[in-house]
Amino acid sequence: MSDAVIDATERPSDLSLVLIQLFKGPLYRDTHEKLWDPLLKLRAPVSDHVTVLGLHVEVDESEGYAFLRSRPAGDDETAMPRLMARRALSFHVSLLLALLRKRLAEFDASSADTRLVLTRDQIVEILRVFLPASSNDARIVQNIDGYIAKVVDLGFLRRLEADGEHYEVRRILRAFVDGQWLSDFDQRLGDYLAHLEGSSEDDQ
Repeated sequence: MSDAVIDATERPSDLSLVLIQLFKGPLYRDTHEKLWDPLLKLRAPVSDHVTVLGLHVEVDESEGYAFLRSRPAGDDETAMPRLMARRALSFHVSLLLALLRKRLAEFDASSADTRLVLTRDQIVEILRVFLPASSNDARIVQNIDGYIAKVVDLGFLRRLEADGEHYEVRRILRAFVDGQWLSDFDQRLGDYLAHLEGSSEDDQ
């Protein structure tokens, strides 16, 4: 038996803390202040650790976030099982992500501020115009609240604690919803709107 004594109260290393947070979800400069500097200093060993699991660490220093992405296998490599699971998104959640991404692009083009904050009512109105007309307004708002909650869970919206009615659009959204994603979704949206219009004409 080894004579070495393990101190159960020993503080985890900065590398361990950074890796644990990255595996839990994105690491943000503003909400994980104590881990941001260690991440930048330990970027090489962090990359080495996740690479053996088929992952790549994406760090955007200017926007202040980092996250793990599955690394595509090269031509001479065997594809590894996905460690970062894909999430199936409903059409309406995808629609909300696209609308928020476009609103963020408009905000960046017209404002010098770095934080886009929207109220719950503003988000409801952004999405409501794309939903079928209904006499049950309360049900529509309830559904939209569900879509908002899903986007919060995905990490693309952050509920501000002041009153719970304001949300910050997280800039990491730009890394996931790119031009190609928006182009593909625009086609789906066009088909969806055409279907809605056809349904309305049938009702009339």
